[in-house]
Amino acid sequence: MSKNFKNPRIVVIGAGFGGLQAVRTLAKYPVETILIDRNNYHTFTPLLYQVAAAELEPEDIAFPIRSIIRRFHHTHFFMSKVEHVDFENRKVEINGHTVSYDYLILGIGSVTQYFNVPGAAEYTFSLKTIEQAITLRNQILSCFERAIDEQDLEHQRRLLTFVIVGGGATGVEFAGALAELIRGPLRKDFKQLDFRNVRIILLEAADSLIAGFPDRLSAYAQKRLQQMKVNVQMHSPVSEITKKNVRLKNGTVIPTETVIWTAGVYGHPLAQLWQLPTVRNGRVPVLPNLQLVDHPEIFVIGDLVHAEENGFPLPMLASVAVQQGVRAAQNIVRQIKGISSVPFRYRNLGTMVTIGCNSAVASLGKLNITGFSAWIVWLSLHLVKLIGFRNKLFVIINWAWDYFFYERAIRLILPAADSMNSVISTKADIPTRLSQSQIKIEE
Repeated sequence: MSKNFKNPRIVVIGAGFGGLQAVRTLAKYPVETILIDRNNYHTFTPLLYQVAAAELEPEDIAFPIRSIIRRFHHTHFFMSKVEHVDFENRKVEINGHTVSYDYLILGIGSVTQYFNVPGAAEYTFSLKTIEQAITLRNQILSCFERAIDEQDLEHQRRLLTFVIVGGGATGVEFAGALAELIRGPLRKDFKQLDFRNVRIILLEAADSLIAGFPDRLSAYAQKRLQQMKVNVQMHSPVSEITKKNVRLKNGTVIPTETVIWTAGVYGHPLAQLWQLPTVRNGRVPVLPNLQLVDHPEIFVIGDLVHAEENGFPLPMLASVAVQQGVRAAQNIVRQIKGISSVPFRYRNLGTMVTIGCNSAVASLGKLNITGFSAWIVWLSLHLVKLIGFRNKLFVIINWAWDYFFYERAIRLILPAADSMNSVISTKADIPTRLSQSQIKIEE
């Protein structure tokens, strides 16, 4: 496709929060937008842990990308793996074909960071994709099914010990959800088991949970988890993980066959593969307007970008990615019109973490709330942000069922691809054939 100033082509790689918001913003202008992702759906990642804890179905937090963009007349979608980006010639290679672009938005996200802990990548479960959430759910339920027939008490205790590494938001939320699953529905399902042998251990290397929250909220989260029979261990960095145990740097060994790793994230390794400049955590430094240094036609958003405010890097949050997607799209339009771009400024509307039913912590500017009121705010916000009326309806139904009956109907062990070691933020690597559509594909 030849470049046309009146009808420029913008390629967006990654259908996460930032990529989708960029596409929605660009749909308001006379530009051609191509969205590329390895899945045909968008995942509402803040609720992934509830899929792993048998509270929600996978389809409750996923929404078809084509349904989102169908009303955008000049927006197209390719479900494809991005094999290479030729930045000099402005071409994206997908499945042996190339798609040219005038502007490019990179929103390929992040992967799990293991901090070079031996065995962590091989023997832990992550929570970055729907496939991983299903795999983890299968593992938890399978451990109980195996434990009920296990005659060796030591092995049974190992099966019933669940270790969560990382006391950030995901670790705290999953610990609470897992505690409710075990102490409620599973206790009723497996009456023959001695639940005194069931342990949930949350390991945090620092001296407080959910770093970045006020001390009072961190203390509340720790106290609440302890009330839910979660063994919270601070100052407990991990030195090694094997198939049958977790070893701490203080010499403690915890026998377990289920380790959930929520300790950190790292900018997608494709950035380094494509020889983009990276800094700490594998993130790509950009100009204040989110442009890539030396490439004014390229914008980086979401977890991949290293952007600072007041001397500190912005957190890897969905709210940051959404606002960056809007700003990157607006700056591209301004650039097309010959108007100077606008620096990105993050509007921090607050952060929240839920700790099971009726309990959460919320830091909303100068307002810090805990307990039931924070939980209601958390529920309301996530329902508003969730895409699709059907998804909202089924999430409400499942939450209400769990709340009133203390029961979870989604305790199914389903066939699922083992994606524990999958580190592609744009999700499942499913080869597809590009159809000849309105988009001109260059051989």
